[in-house]
Amino acid sequence: MTAPAMPPVPAIDIVSGIWTQEALSCRPGWQEQFFAGKMKSKTDMKGVTLEQHIEQMDSAGIERAFLFAPKVGRKGLPGSFHLPYEIVARAVEKYPGRFYGMAGIDPFEGMNGVRALEDAVRNMGFIGAHVYPHWYDLPPDHAKYYPFYAKCCELGVPIQMQVGQSMVYSKEAPMRSVGRPILLDGIACDFPELKLIGIHVGIPWTDEMIAMAWKHENVYIGSDAHSPKYWPGSFVKYIDSYGQDKVLFGTDFPVLGFRRTMDEVLGLKLREAPLRKFLRDNALKVYGIKP
Repeated sequence: MTAPAMPPVPAIDIVSGIWTQEALSCRPGWQEQFFAGKMKSKTDMKGVTLEQHIEQMDSAGIERAFLFAPKVGRKGLPGSFHLPYEIVARAVEKYPGRFYGMAGIDPFEGMNGVRALEDAVRNMGFIGAHVYPHWYDLPPDHAKYYPFYAKCCELGVPIQMQVGQSMVYSKEAPMRSVGRPILLDGIACDFPELKLIGIHVGIPWTDEMIAMAWKHENVYIGSDAHSPKYWPGSFVKYIDSYGQDKVLFGTDFPVLGFRRTMDEVLGLKLREAPLRKFLRDNALKVYGIKP
């Protein structure tokens, strides 16, 4: 049997969920009908240990994963939950160099949330922020996000946010798609030193997301959540040509499995130099991580 193809460099997954039983215990229960049902995830819905997580990464040639501690909607509302930062922090402490932390934000927490973000970065080893605008029915250029953007600038950390269409995650709480990529335009103008990463490719407005990354030096694209074999041709061309410095590899595990994602990326037959940047170098540069 032929061994699976491995990437030319150890890859970095900038968007990865933590799927331990402890983390799952914080979720309100819609994950199985969404991840296993709607998204056809092959990941065990009963949980994946950190050791199994790393084993799956290793099988795909992925050296590091950025684990996000999501804040999914306002506490107490249907379908909503906040994953405590401490759960991700303990994973990072247990496997330094393999896991890194992304601090989820809730714009309705105001300055309490800003202070929690600062504490996560300064005292818990987190290297960036993460937000789902659709869970708050607030477009990402709303004023409630601006104190968080300012704090990210002060701390020198990037923020990744979902752009493009949102799904129906909890059937009791359907939500609108508020993350049009064009809305990053004003944020990037107001915060030119803030590194903004539009995750989830921007589908179905991928060309709009490409336009934002092409326009702004501080705007990047995360390639997670959508199967690479179905990426729009313009996105593949962008990675392989004039956008080779602006796109970062990700899976949004457990939405996409590590091995499947890597197989499909390698199947795109990208040129070696852009492929290396996409899988590793761009993440090191944007997040200021030493090789």
